[in-house]
Amino acid sequence: MNKEEILNLLKQSPQEIDNLIYRAVFEKQELFYILQEVLKDFGYKGFSIYPLYQEFSKKFLGFTVPAINIRGMTYDIARTIFKVAKKLKVGTLIFEIAKSEMGYTKQSPIEYATVILCAAFRENFSSPIFIQGDHFQFNRKSYFSNPEREKENIKNLIKEAIKAQFYNLDIDASTLVEIEEDEVEKQQKHNYKVTAEIVEFVRSIEPEGIVINLGGEIGEIGGHNSTPEELRAFMKGFYKVFKNKVGISKISVQTGTSHGGIVLPDGTIASVNVDFNTLKILSRLAREEFGLAGAVQHGASTLPEEYFHLFPESECIEVHLATGFQNFIYDHPALPLEFKEKIYNSLKKNFKNEWKEGMSEAQFIYKTRKKGFGLFKKDWWDLPPKIKNQILSDMEEIFEKIFKALNVINTLDLVNSKILGSLS
Repeated sequence: MNKEEILNLLKQSPQEIDNLIYRAVFEKQELFYILQEVLKDFGYKGFSIYPLYQEFSKKFLGFTVPAINIRGMTYDIARTIFKVAKKLKVGTLIFEIAKSEMGYTKQSPIEYATVILCAAFRENFSSPIFIQGDHFQFNRKSYFSNPEREKENIKNLIKEAIKAQFYNLDIDASTLVEIEEDEVEKQQKHNYKVTAEIVEFVRSIEPEGIVINLGGEIGEIGGHNSTPEELRAFMKGFYKVFKNKVGISKISVQTGTSHGGIVLPDGTIASVNVDFNTLKILSRLAREEFGLAGAVQHGASTLPEEYFHLFPESECIEVHLATGFQNFIYDHPALPLEFKEKIYNSLKKNFKNEWKEGMSEAQFIYKTRKKGFGLFKKDWWDLPPKIKNQILSDMEEIFEKIFKALNVINTLDLVNSKILGSLS
């Protein structure tokens, strides 16, 4: 099918987008770029959240932007999110996928972005859509054995992502921090130098009229809590080597969380103490001393729901949410036990080398089941509507609670004015 045929089809029957995106994902991937061109004619395309974050750099606006990673059932879950966002008039919302997730969920940048845009079209969501590359992360071992090759790998991924309308990117060179150095500036040196080089690269290839929103990271998630000294060392070093006018607009920090949470031998999640005071201090410091929008919190989706209102109270600019939604799907009573067991048995067979000594079966399953979304991608999409609807209807309540706790309801008009207004 060509662009004109698809355009005419969708004008007559918008629900045909369901069949078209399914066909693109599983049969004819060249449809992705055609669908993106068609959706632009309907007003659906990717945007940069940069103009809004510039407003945050002047003063905290009172809400924390949720950045949501969808690992499986992506089209259905994105539709659910847009449905809730439309109902609550949420405009400050980011859809993201990490470099690592692209691999184990088998979702390329062009696929992920097109699925999100199609879901927005299907739900008639009339506000800018923000698609983000999360943790475009440097492999420490690869970098220190061949830095130029590793940088080229990240640059190639960035080019692919920008072509797919990812106009928000998080550069993660925190893996290169050398904590064994005795001076904080030396610890952060590789991090800030590489981040500056990648930001320069992005600015050199970003589409005309678009300022891609970029973030850096000072503390790898799961390590010690970030400090003001680390933030200052990173930012001062960054600006010492950075030669462009527009740098990063946010900084990811570590405050006590861990990606996916820490699972105990019985399969339950250990409680986490988030240092919200550190988050607030670093967010204010980033804003007041370096003109950033603020600090970003990773690894928060497995936190108890009563924590979420503390993110805007801590002046956190953005919070990244992923594993909690995955857990909700896997643990939902509507998901057939035989389907779940099929996935778990496959994980035991295909990833047995990841079953470390002393790890219980529950811990192994918890650690690896994210990969079940890629192994059984089509099976997830093909789950009977009755089953999916039970899961999705319950997820609506979760998204509602998160949006309300993060104080992003009724932000639709603000987003339209700041983002669309910046284009006029």
